[in-house]
Amino acid sequence: MPGRFLSLFKPVGRVLLEIKKPQRKVSFNEKIFWTALVLVIFLVMTEIPLYGIDPNQSDSFGALRVIFASQRGTLMELGIGPIVTAGLILQLLAGSSIIKCDMSNPEDRGLFTSASKVFTIVLTGVQAGAYILSGMYGAVSGPVTLIIFLQLIAAGIVVMMMDELVQKGWGLGSGISLFIMAGVAQSIVWQTFSPPTGLFYGTLTAYLNQISPFDGANAAFVYFFGSSSGYYPSIIGFIATIVVFLVIIYLQGVRIELPMSYAGYKGFRSRYPIKLLYVSNLPVIFASALFANVYFFTQLLWSQLGRPDPGTNLLFQIIGDYNQTTGSDGSVSVYPVGGLAYLTSPPNGLMNVAMDPLRAAAYLGILVAFCAVFSLIWLEVGGLGPSKVAKQLMSSGMQIPGYRRSGRPIEAILKRYIPVVTVLGGIMVGLVAGLSDMVGVFGTGTGILLSVGIIYQYYELLMRERAAEMFPAFRRILGD
Repeated sequence: MPGRFLSLFKPVGRVLLEIKKPQRKVSFNEKIFWTALVLVIFLVMTEIPLYGIDPNQSDSFGALRVIFASQRGTLMELGIGPIVTAGLILQLLAGSSIIKCDMSNPEDRGLFTSASKVFTIVLTGVQAGAYILSGMYGAVSGPVTLIIFLQLIAAGIVVMMMDELVQKGWGLGSGISLFIMAGVAQSIVWQTFSPPTGLFYGTLTAYLNQISPFDGANAAFVYFFGSSSGYYPSIIGFIATIVVFLVIIYLQGVRIELPMSYAGYKGFRSRYPIKLLYVSNLPVIFASALFANVYFFTQLLWSQLGRPDPGTNLLFQIIGDYNQTTGSDGSVSVYPVGGLAYLTSPPNGLMNVAMDPLRAAAYLGILVAFCAVFSLIWLEVGGLGPSKVAKQLMSSGMQIPGYRRSGRPIEAILKRYIPVVTVLGGIMVGLVAGLSDMVGVFGTGTGILLSVGIIYQYYELLMRERAAEMFPAFRRILGD
């Protein structure tokens, strides 16, 4: 029987839009087709502008958009933010047993999916309303406000359904992973090869064609180190992007392997791997989502309380002080200048780090600390703790050679490694993400962390699907 909380979503689940699972075996080529179609629709939505917005408003979120696969002023304004936030909230509630949910029960699983959809739609409406109220789209009122709101709601539902289409077995992987990977790849390609647009150009384009708004030594400096405005990606950022890719690929392979044996098959040995990135990239996702919400809601509060000048309001000096400037072309720019929002927003590029090293050090320290804490939290909430892993190993018939077949020895040995590796992994992903942003990598450090993990997952998935397609007998072994 489902818990009381999930039972509330039974009536709603009957009227929600749903993608049915395929009733037949979907071929590998057909999965590729649906995955490619979803990707094309996503990319088209990133290019369709919202009707009724002021194009001169600046992008307040900048690099944070890469993580949530969003694009300023388009149908993908909110990206996958509502889906990810809704999923994290429900996973934390279920993992901490605040709500009862048995994922092995089809009824509970279906109600959990319905709850996720409801939360996603609600959060889409909340974020859409907050974006409008914060003044991100300029001075809008009357019917235009409603039109913008409905556009964002409709786009959010379409993204949710595309993610469900891929996850239900019609495509490969998940729509969220696909959109994040596409967004990061799009950002890297744009920052590398973008033609001159007046406000921006790609690093290699500028370097090969000697394009720069500066002359002489200044031009060479900008080519290699970038500018504080961030309009001109640097050669150092390009090189750092390649280096960070290689570092993350290496970290993905670092692991400790514990010798194991099977109780039912004497002489048969195996190894249980404990990866350095034991909880994967989840800590940096949690930290980035938290920082993004701090940035967003403090800016919303600042705009609703009359946009006070920096240093004139004690509350905003603590939570986040902002400044607003107007460019020569009429564009309005809002950016943090103090408080918590300032310290939790990355100083992108070496120029910004050199201009304010204390802020860079504070940001890196806060990010690493939160990643370590979130790693330990997810260790228990996600069912990855030593006690639960020991029970899983025991139930599968495995034991540690030289010890009697009991869960206690396995749990005692796992406790030596898993908590330490979890904290170290959280610190490592925090350092990689923070330092990557400081040297100005393309696609942000968090974006590259996520992309490498997603690419690796897709590689394994493609090999598995291809093997099952060529050798149908493997499908039974793989559990498909």
